[in-house]
Amino acid sequence: MKYILEGQETERLLFRLLKPEDFDNWIYLFQENNVAKFLGLDTSLTGNELCELWFKKVFDRYENDLGGMNVLIDKKTKRLVGQCGLLVQTVENIDRLEIGYSILPEFWNKGYATESSIKCKNYAFENDFANSLISIIHVDNISSEKVALKNGMNLEKKINSYKGNPVNIFRIDKLNWKIEPVYNSV
Repeated sequence: MKYILEGQETERLLFRLLKPEDFDNWIYLFQENNVAKFLGLDTSLTGNELCELWFKKVFDRYENDLGGMNVLIDKKTKRLVGQCGLLVQTVENIDRLEIGYSILPEFWNKGYATESSIKCKNYAFENDFANSLISIIHVDNISSEKVALKNGMNLEKKINSYKGNPVNIFRIDKLNWKIEPVYNSV
């Protein structure tokens, strides 16, 4: 599977594929306000329905070589803290490679999104997957915008309706990339 970081690691995190048995841990993400909205999912669905839809999307990406979210496991505690990965996205009729990230609420503001997204960026550029990478972020998701900026990205443009949502596209070009050590970037 291209674009998957299975077996990769950072100072604090191990990357692995999502498994069906991760469902009970991951459902907590969809109990938070705005998460469905920020992920471009139907906000009228229940937390359980949202989690089922999320899992279906992740497994579909794996099966169709469209990248995918890697589960992030804390090395010390062995707990699932979130997901991050390289995703093939079609933006304005152009296929682009996105760094996507979602962290479970109890682990917010601890640097896991930044740490894992830097790893994804380095991995993508080291393996010549693309000449540029993007992050597609709902305009109201300021925390994710901060992660993109810490990952060396700049605002490329605003799109008023991407899959029905207003988003900002953040981008970094390989020409502007320098290999960054992946460490606790709180």
